[in-house]
Amino acid sequence: MMKLYYGPGACSFVPHAALEVIKAATGADFETQTVKLHKGEQRTPEYLALNPLGLVPVLVEDGKALTQIVAICDYLDRRFPAAGLLPTDPWQRAQALSTFAWMNNSVHPTFTHVFRPSNFASGESAQEDVKALGVAKFREHLERIQSMIAHASPWLLGENISFVDFYALVFLRWGGFANIDPASLPAYKAFVDRVAAHPAVASAMAREGINLDTFKAK
Repeated sequence: MMKLYYGPGACSFVPHAALEVIKAATGADFETQTVKLHKGEQRTPEYLALNPLGLVPVLVEDGKALTQIVAICDYLDRRFPAAGLLPTDPWQRAQALSTFAWMNNSVHPTFTHVFRPSNFASGESAQEDVKALGVAKFREHLERIQSMIAHASPWLLGENISFVDFYALVFLRWGGFANIDPASLPAYKAFVDRVAAHPAVASAMAREGINLDTFKAK
């Protein structure tokens, strides 16, 4: 049985929700293990034996560990094509992976500048500059995703809910921590509300103990 190591609300939510879709479509069950990132559990010797980088997610199957969100999700799609998490047409699948890769290598790292500016600058003033620039760029990325949502039918890749829909939910949640009011992105918020209402997504959110209410007005 597959086992997913995840951090609540982290990017590992993407394969977590995908595993719930797979379970509903195929009956393939899975196990989960919470990694409490705020307590440093990702840096324990046991976890580092699975992923020396100390990051989530990690997918373990048959005693073998797979890391990196895009690799994990690509594996899940190839392993369970009946779940429909990516298109089957080669060109459409490549286009979907292009969007997924952009989310992973452009949008996601931008939030790291907001959440951990100390990774990129020393000194309080410099870190505040890094954070401010990160918030502005992250907002730009969210606006681009909102423009993509205008063409959703009903999901970003068409008829089937997919990895990119789950990532879109993660990003809007993170936006609240960056003091980005989801009400300022109404189409995006309405879309994420629909994603969150999907039974598989709702199940993953319940297991992680997360909700969409991360924005606190200042």
